[in-house]
Parts: sequence; C-alpha cells; structure tokens
Amino acid sequence: MFEPPRPWEDILDFWLGPERDSRAWPDQATAKRWFRGGPALDAEIGERFGELVDAALGNDLVAWESGPEARLALILLLDQFTRHIHRGKARAFAGDHRAQTLVQEGLALNLDASLPWAGRVFFLMPLMHAEDEGLQDRSVACFERLHEQAPPAVADQIADNLNHARQHRETIQRFGRFPHRNKALGRRNTAEEEAFLRESSSFGQ
Repeated sequence: MFEPPRPWEDILDFWLGPERDSRAWPDQATAKRWFRGGPALDAEIGERFGELVDAALGNDLVAWESGPEARLALILLLDQFTRHIHRGKARAFAGDHRAQTLVQEGLALNLDASLPWAGRVFFLMPLMHAEDEGLQDRSVACFERLHEQAPPAVADQIADNLNHARQHRETIQRFGRFPHRNKALGRRNTAEEEAFLRESSSFGQ
C-alpha cells in the first residue's frame, strides 16, 4: 500500500528533487529554485509549507531534531522557507538563531555526513547567514572541508558555495551585519552601507 511521505520527506523531495538520495548534484530544474525564485515560488512554498514553517518557528517540531534528514528539513524550514514566505519582512530571519544552533549541534554529532552533497550544503547554510564573525569563520571552514571531501562530479558546485561563504564572511567582517537586511529589520544604513548597496546586487536576504 502506498504511504504518503512524512512531512519532512515532502520538504526534502521538494527542495532537493525526486532523486534526493543520490550522491549526484540535483538537476537544473531543482537547483534553479534555490536562488532564482520569485513571487510564484514564494507563494507555492507558503501554500505547501506555511503551516510547517509556523510550527518550526513555534518550536513545535522538536521531534525532527533526532535524525539527519528530519533535522535538515527543519533547518530548511527555519533558514530557507522563512525567507520565501516572509520575503522583505523581519520574520524572514526569525528562524536564523535556532537554525544556527541546530547546525552546530548537528555538526558535533556528525549528522551531516550521511546526507547527499546538496543536503550537506544546505545543512551548513545557516552559518553563512549568521551576522556573527565567529560563525562566519566556521562557515568558511566547513565549506572548505566539504570542498576537500567532494568528488569531481560535484566539486565545482561545492566550490561555488565556498566562494559565497567567503563573500558573506567579508561582508560581516566589513560591516558586522548584512546591509541588505537593514530595511526589513528597520535598521538605518550607514553612509558606507548605502554605497555598498548601490554597488552590490549579489546578496538576497
């Protein structure tokens, strides 16, 4: 008898693609939604996963923390799906601290090691999003280690993410925060941040 996927499996199937258990990198159609989404994708994520995002933000999915795949799904809810559903609002970042805690605990338990390569990238992503220089240093170190471990088939994709991690760290080293978030969080830009925002279009939220 067919059994519908558990909610966390549905999240991973949606984000990593139908062959998410493969060690290969997801296909272009799947990867495109990660960083080239828009209003339609935001709406789809809100319709399909909005209640789960609210549950994650409300600490109602603690049971998902125990296994690597379920923990990854919880991290995605807190770190990625919040940014789609609450784009341009302060609530887009409401799950960041908990996501970063889940990542650090998960790394200590080596929970990421069994995940596919793209899953391991998104397991680490909350560290890249941290407005904290220490966590940014750890982000770069983790992505460097991931790149060292990566087979040739996925090395270019991991290297691209490592470059993004280094760019994020440079921004935090320079400003102590991400200027792109200032408007959503009600923070006033400094003159240097204003100039940076005029020059830079490489970051999202």
